[in-house]
Formats: sequence, structure tokens, C-alpha cells
Amino acid sequence: MSSPGPADGKQFDFGENWISFAGRALTPQRLEEAARAFQRLFDRIELRGKSFLDIGFGQGLSLINAHREGAVVVGTDINPKCREALRRSAAVAGSGIDCPLVEGSILDPLTQERLRAASPEGDGFYDVVHAWGSLHHTGAMWKAIDAAAALVRPGGHLILAIYHPHWSSPGWSLIKWAHVHASPPLRKLLEWTLLPPIAVAKWLVTGFRNPFRQDRGMDFYHDLVDWIGGYPYEYATPAQIARHLGSEDWQLGAVFPPQVPTGCSEMVFARVAG
Repeated sequence: MSSPGPADGKQFDFGENWISFAGRALTPQRLEEAARAFQRLFDRIELRGKSFLDIGFGQGLSLINAHREGAVVVGTDINPKCREALRRSAAVAGSGIDCPLVEGSILDPLTQERLRAASPEGDGFYDVVHAWGSLHHTGAMWKAIDAAAALVRPGGHLILAIYHPHWSSPGWSLIKWAHVHASPPLRKLLEWTLLPPIAVAKWLVTGFRNPFRQDRGMDFYHDLVDWIGGYPYEYATPAQIARHLGSEDWQLGAVFPPQVPTGCSEMVFARVAG
């Protein structure tokens, strides 16, 4: 998902990258990898018959996996190209998924109203709100987290993946800004210039694991483009997010740390019932 935009209106075209990924790189093997990662994240959460909102659904793999697990799914993304990315992913998966898709930013009150209206139970809430790697690209991450949390039914779950802060994060923010402001040829030059050092760095920090072997069904190139171009860009620790949400209303359960220092921390929050 992208943002309503920073002041200059420049933001990364996630939808175009996801269309390319779904059309060129998604394979049955990668679908299986994505399903395993999804099941790990939802190991203790029953999805069958539950309402599931995916904020920033991107290429649609989480929607597809939630649908396969028996959830009643709804998706939202600000980028209209993600509809086509989902269609292509579903074709590879052989999935007949047909669900409401709300186009717009989670920061937009009108989009929030439309999501409440789309809730399967009709009460404006969802049993599970899932935002994997999207809210930190809105340009107003904390407001986006609050908006996502407000859609979770008491007793439900909020699933987040947020970039973890690192000493290099401010530098990456400048690189991402430069990428979205560059011409297309300069963007490609930046991507291919950074590919070797990123691959080597990943190889080192993961204990000499093959850097081109990705998790969650991704492939190295499209993940690289997503990382270099992903602007706006913010980050926070699980502890910071837990403090922001408040312990009276939310309980932090499982936390899966990032495999690389600048990667995403995955968090499972439960909303206190009553």
C-alpha cells in the first residue's frame, strides 16, 4: 500500500512492481512458501468463518491464503494496479477468489467508512485486520496504525509487519526519496548499482544463506525494487508500537523478529474484549 502522499506527491508505485511480480515471478512453489509463512503467523488464530481485512493487499497472496483458510475476506489498497496484481496472482494460484476491494488510503476517513460498510458482519468491525508491510509506507504510520486498530472487533486480532529501526534507516530513507524522484533510467541504475552490495550484506547477516532465496513467496529482484523504492518510509520497534496502542486495550502476543536488521518485525496483537 502507498500513502495519500507526502507534500510533493511523490511515492513508489507498488502496484506496478506487484503486477510484474505476479506476472513474471510467481510460481506454484512460491505460493506454497507464502502459504507456510501465512500459516506460521496465524498458528493460533482460527480463520474459518472469520472476517479478514487486508490493508495494502498488494499482490494479493494474503487475501488468497486467508480465503483458503475459510475466512471471509475484504481487501483495500490505495494503488488501483493492485487489482490486476491480485487477478494475476489468483490465476497462478487457481483461486476463484472474489471479494470486496476498497480502493483508497487507510488514512482517508471516506475509505475508513467504506471499509466499515464492507464488513461481513455489518457492524463495521473485522475479526482480523492484517497490514503486512503497508502502514509504514503511508507517510503517517502512527495514524495509520490507529486507523487499522479501530477496525478490529473486541476480541479480534491486529496483525502488523513494520520495518525495524536500524542505524542505517535514515540513510535508506534518503535513498528511497532519491529513487522516487529520479527518472526511470536513473531508478534502474540505482537498483542495479545497489543489488550487489545488498546481496552481499544479506548473505553476511543471515549466516551465509543464499541471498537470492526469499521467504514468503517473494523473489529477490522484486523484493529489491520494493525495498529501494518503498517511499514514504517509517519504522518502529514492537515495544514502541505496543506502548502506542496501550496495554489496557491490546495484548502483544507472538513477535517474529526480522531476518535482516532493516527488515520487518511481525506482530500479533489481540484486542481486549469487553
